[in-house]
Order: sequence, then C-alpha cells, then structure tokens
Amino acid sequence: MPRKPRIHFPGALYHVILRGNHGQVVFSDAADRSRFYLLLQEGTVRFGHRIHAFCLMSNHLHLAVQVREVPLPRIMQNLGFRYTQYFNRRYKKTGHLFQGRYKALLVDADSYLLELVRYIHLNPNRAGMVEQPESYPWSGHRAYLGLESLPWLTTDWVYGQFAPDADGARRRYEQFMADGLPEGYRGDFHRGSFEGRALGDDNFIEEALTRAEEVIKKHPSIQSIISAVCCVCRISPTEIASRSKVRKISEARGIAALLVREAEGIALKELGKLLNQDLSSLSQAARRVELRLREDSCLQERFEAVRNDFPTCQA
Repeated sequence: MPRKPRIHFPGALYHVILRGNHGQVVFSDAADRSRFYLLLQEGTVRFGHRIHAFCLMSNHLHLAVQVREVPLPRIMQNLGFRYTQYFNRRYKKTGHLFQGRYKALLVDADSYLLELVRYIHLNPNRAGMVEQPESYPWSGHRAYLGLESLPWLTTDWVYGQFAPDADGARRRYEQFMADGLPEGYRGDFHRGSFEGRALGDDNFIEEALTRAEEVIKKHPSIQSIISAVCCVCRISPTEIASRSKVRKISEARGIAALLVREAEGIALKELGKLLNQDLSSLSQAARRVELRLREDSCLQERFEAVRNDFPTCQA
C-alpha cells in the first residue's frame, strides 16, 4: 500500500522524530551536537521555518517545527543530508545515518503546542538521564529559562501563552514544566488521532486537509518539471523521453519522477505517458535518486537547482 502524503500548508506544526539507522548513535559528543545546531540555524534562515522546541538524544532527536511555504520534506531532506555528510566525513563512514523516513505528526498548535514543547523538553527525564530538565544541555529548555541563547529557537509564541512580560513568562513556563515531570510516554504525540498523520479534533483535521488540498493545486505541472529537469541536466526533451540507459539521462528521469511523486497533485502514471516509461521503471528511478540524495552532494545541487527553476515547486 502506498504511504500517505504529508499534510502540508503554511503554518503547519509538526512533531518530528528522526532516529539513527538501526538504532545507531548519531550524536557522539558536543562537537556533533554543535554542528547540528549550526545546521538547524542555517535551515531556519534558508527555509523560513520556526523551531519551537528540540531535544538531541544519542540515537534520535525530537523537533517541534512550524513551516511556512517550504514543505517539511524539503527541510528535513536538507538537514539529514548535510548532517550525514558531516558525520561520515568525521568518522570515516559511508552509507545511511538516519532511518529511511522520519516520523512527522501534524499537530494542532492552538491545542497542543504547549504540551508538545513540554513533552519534547522532558524526554531526558523520561529516559532517566537527569532529575531536572535544565540539567540536560542539549534541548531547548535551558534557552527558555534564559540560561543560554539560541537565536534560531522561537520562544515568543510559548512565552505569550503564559504572561505579557518575559520574566513572568519564564516563571510560569518553569512551573508548567515542573508540573509535567510525572508525565510518562504519550502515545498521542506519536500516533496522533488521524491515520497516524495528525493530532487534533475533527474540525482541525478537516481544516488541515482543506488547506493542504489548496496547496496541492498550486503544484507545478508535469511539463514544467520535465522542462526544468532538461534545462538543469542539459539534455533535450527527446533524450529524456528515450529508452537510453545513459546515466545522465536515466538520472534526469529519476529526478523528474521524484519531483512528480512529491508534488502529490499529479501522478507518476502521467509522467510515464509523456516519457514513454512504465510506472515501475519510474518508481525505481525515483527511489534510486532519493537514496543517493543523502550522500551525493553533486546530485543534491542538481536536484535543488531543478526545484529552483520553477518557483511554484517550492510551495
């Protein structure tokens, strides 16, 4: 059964969980976590999203990410790719660092953001690593308390729920965290209330799906994707629609197939008709490109260049 698409619309908030492949350690020391901080900061500048909370453990991490126009898959692909490059260079490794697909649960911000921030920041407590959350140095909790400065962490929304002044907001936030210390694992922040994709009441789900559908309608046409791929990869429309197995051409077909698959509003079957390719071949080509994107910086640059060649693809 094909996996469900992400529910995306500007302003969407997600609980993101990214785990090491086969449970492997992804953060060995402070240098690793500091590099991840840098990538988080660069991502917020480049893509315009907000990070309301985070916690970096040893073999996984939690984020509360609120997107704007750029969808979460693009944000996470860039973050995972760049950190994997760093990690593999430092430790002289190859291959995948993270599990194939991260967990991302759409969350009703109005109803659950405060509780989600608390749940993420108390992860080290639930794991028995610390008694007080401020004792753990690699989450957003200390920044909320004013004990360190993280310019890329958005704190004003949470503060605004507690008090109009910063000092009062910090005090009430600290008490809110203390009240949650006895709280254990919450399945709703992992499974959601709708198909494992979203957490919220029926009204929120209905509105989210409607807004996501409106975004899908703005996706690029198949023809615009083919034109952009041909331009960036420097091949002709005749070549991409041929049966050639030359790597440059087959890679271009894979890029086009992956972009069509991500667009959600258009079908891979339609691309197959235009390129004279069967659905299975295009699906396999998309998968090959998707896997290589995590390790091949040149391919990543070409893929990003294609996306940038048609502005509507970034919506």
